[in-house]
Amino acid sequence: MALHPQVAAFLAGLPAADTRPVSEISVAEVRQQFNDMVNARHDDPIPVGSIETLQIPGPAGDIAVRLYRPAENGEIETDLPPLLVYYHGGGHVVGSLDSHDSVARGLCREARCVVASVDYRLAPEHLFPAAIDDSYAATKWLAEHTDQIGARSGSLAVAGDSAGGNIAAVVSLIARDDRTGPSIDFQLLMYPVADYTCTADSHRAYASGFGGLTADRMLWFQQQYLPDVAAADDWRASPIKGSDLSALPPALVITAECDVLHDEGVAYARAMSDAETTVEHIDWPGMIHGFVSSAAIFDEGRAALSLAAERLQKALNG
Repeated sequence: MALHPQVAAFLAGLPAADTRPVSEISVAEVRQQFNDMVNARHDDPIPVGSIETLQIPGPAGDIAVRLYRPAENGEIETDLPPLLVYYHGGGHVVGSLDSHDSVARGLCREARCVVASVDYRLAPEHLFPAAIDDSYAATKWLAEHTDQIGARSGSLAVAGDSAGGNIAAVVSLIARDDRTGPSIDFQLLMYPVADYTCTADSHRAYASGFGGLTADRMLWFQQQYLPDVAAADDWRASPIKGSDLSALPPALVITAECDVLHDEGVAYARAMSDAETTVEHIDWPGMIHGFVSSAAIFDEGRAALSLAAERLQKALNG
């Protein structure tokens, strides 16, 4: 294992870590720390055609969905753009439409699709499976209202990073088995939470010193999100626990070498492939958790985002 030079320089420049046990840090403080980290990136907004926020019906009230539409490219286009439903990361506890705005903008611009970013409910105020329930309800509604949002009917992908990758994987499983559900053409899973038991070897190998997601913090997310440890064996929390991973949408799984979630992402890609689901897995050497959403800092993050957009465009446009 060797950190990429840009990653090593970034980590060396971080302020001293909070030495308190994570159990002594409040949810509000963790959210503020996350927001401060996001704001420190100083991303220049990637231009897109338009942005609009909708309120759509959900199982426990309205769900905010931010729509990103691609700009005209100067060519005569006879078809509407395809639809990508995106779920942000943050351990199901932190994160927001704003924290992952740059990823949504980048995928919209480069994949030339309508991106619908879902503001699902967060824990601990709303425990598992609230985030899953919101995300699936939003995905189903969006797929049924493509005419209202200006997207092409019957051309749908789901995507997410970290906890959002977990949601994208679970939504794909639910949709496969829902006879009235949406038909999903592609799933983009970026360093997903695939196993909430948090027992993979990478949780020890990269426990600390590799950015914001430590092994202790991942366990803290588990404790905030799940009603009890036993819930980690539910496939809606840990998609790798699914008894049947066949006939899922083709997937691109991106993992970061120096990430506590590395091994479970690798294992989930392998498990889907073993079940004869089409999978492309790319393990990014020297990268840490969150490197794609840090594309403004890391060249490899920009490369991964561009590759993901290319795969999305190919899958959604045949």
